[in-house]
Amino acid sequence: MRSNELDYVLDTMLQSHPDVSDLNVTVDKPLQVESSGELTPVDLDPPIEKLTPYQTEMFALNLVGGSRRLTEDLLRSGSCDGSYALGEKARFRVNIFSQRGNYSSVLRKLNTEIPSLEDLELPPIFNQMSKEKTGLVLVTGATGSGKSTTLAALLNSMNEGKSVHVVTLEDPVEFVHPQKRATFNQRELGTDFDTFATGLRAALRQAPKVILVGEMRDRETVELGLSAAETGHLVLSTLHTIDAGQTINRILGMFDLEEQDQIRQRLSDTLRWVVSQRLAPKIGGGRHALLEIMGNSIRTKDAIIQGEAEGKTFYEIIEASHTFGWRNFDQACIEAFENNLISEESALLYCSKRGNCSRGLDNVKKMRGDVSGPQERLAMQADHGRLDRKPKGATSPTAPLTLKLK
Repeated sequence: MRSNELDYVLDTMLQSHPDVSDLNVTVDKPLQVESSGELTPVDLDPPIEKLTPYQTEMFALNLVGGSRRLTEDLLRSGSCDGSYALGEKARFRVNIFSQRGNYSSVLRKLNTEIPSLEDLELPPIFNQMSKEKTGLVLVTGATGSGKSTTLAALLNSMNEGKSVHVVTLEDPVEFVHPQKRATFNQRELGTDFDTFATGLRAALRQAPKVILVGEMRDRETVELGLSAAETGHLVLSTLHTIDAGQTINRILGMFDLEEQDQIRQRLSDTLRWVVSQRLAPKIGGGRHALLEIMGNSIRTKDAIIQGEAEGKTFYEIIEASHTFGWRNFDQACIEAFENNLISEESALLYCSKRGNCSRGLDNVKKMRGDVSGPQERLAMQADHGRLDRKPKGATSPTAPLTLKLK
């Protein structure tokens, strides 16, 4: 396979369905794309019903493109991460890995257009985040939940409003920020630095005001990130955690027990915001971002230092601060359902506490005048069954029942 043939295949895959987010190349399956959260086969001419091991290997080697670093990573560790550009049409984050002796490739399409906070319809509280001067801002969530897009929108807001030096450490560089008011230096893992820890250590000597760390992967990166936040920098990063509570616990779990008291104190002083994301199916197609947002307050500092306790969990602290623009996933699900963005089933699937969310959804339905929820329908069916079994001789459903005893 030549590079022009590879580009033709990638272009065909991109054009095959709307809202393509990922391209999947796996042995014994056809070429597939993920569209609106579902894998769908792609028709080629001539058609390929099942990819052979040779075809997937040629696909992978063309994506590697002769890079010595990627080849060594693939042979040594069984997988490698890189990027690929389809001319001016699209850029991809690429992962190639071996499975059962064969090679598979997954390409995540990167948005070349940098979104604004308004484009993503993010809550107004994000304007406060973009105005932070120092501290730590974390965006968390599962792979593919839109963390990088949210961070790009935050950086774009800073780019338009601040004349500062911004250094990004990414794997790979996803959004290429133009030089507006801010000065951007974007560095890519493997090409410009070898680990996030060494890249972050070097960034501290590059006089930035804002540092983006693609991911807090290990203890050393977290410790350097805290040090950078303590010394007057604004540090933005991501973690693969599902909510604010798990984010705090994940960071603390990277350190030994004897160090945790000191880390708790440092984290409580530097943490500014934790934003967690989940993508839920949207009514009418596409996906809607559900956000949990936790800021910095006396209560959050106390919970970080002392640990969560009954009545003092991060969930309860966020819930009580809803008037300040904070929200947990249950509140986000209820709000999205109220605005007809997601269905009731999706709200119950993506919430944190189903009981709390279910009560909130019932209140929304009552406000709408929809009283035919599951409990009401069961009650109506039960009443209908009792009315159908009226005794012989009864003239109406409300007639008194007369039982003859023998």
